[in-house]
Amino acid sequence: MVRNPERRTALVDAAIEVLAQDGARGLTFRAVDAAAGVPKGTASNYFANRDDLLGQVTGQIHQRIAPDPDEVTAVMAAPPSRALVAELMRWINRRVTENRIGYLAMLELRLEATRRPELREELSRVIRATLDDDIRFHLESGLPGDRTAVTLIYLAMTGLMLEQLTLPGVVPVEETDGLISALVDRAVGPEGGRPTGDPDPVGGTDPMGGADPVAN
Repeated sequence: MVRNPERRTALVDAAIEVLAQDGARGLTFRAVDAAAGVPKGTASNYFANRDDLLGQVTGQIHQRIAPDPDEVTAVMAAPPSRALVAELMRWINRRVTENRIGYLAMLELRLEATRRPELREELSRVIRATLDDDIRFHLESGLPGDRTAVTLIYLAMTGLMLEQLTLPGVVPVEETDGLISALVDRAVGPEGGRPTGDPDPVGGTDPMGGADPVAN
């Protein structure tokens, strides 16, 4: 295999674009070459086969959609509260709109994973690790809500993002902020800290959606 990290990254980025626009069936080496603007046969020199390419895409999508640490710091400047949790979720929802290609590509990967056991195993591992990171970030930041609340918010936000990416007319944009606030209020419960019996935090440092609220 050819070893040119910059070219490989460009090819994987092109593959993400193809995956989002044409779906998994449209993800061929020829399509990637065309999207990257390189000579035919270039992608086949960098990836052993289509499974190799999908594996590279799985890793790079998370880097592509991960939030900038400085942005996270800015959002987390406010004191921990239910209002801050709601603002974090609204911010994550906005990021989905701003990086629609990356999140659509992740949805396509999820669908492809239902047909490819190895991809399903790897994607499940990555998304589970991301969710664990989200839970630890939430708990260590002193935000209200326990592990169950964070998981419920994750699942609900994943559904909201799925609707907005695929059928945006189902949930009008003007209703999303209010729905997110209601979601946080109901998942977190009364103001004043986590419920008793909150499990210990688990691994990671990124906020919810740091890699893929839909993935994740």
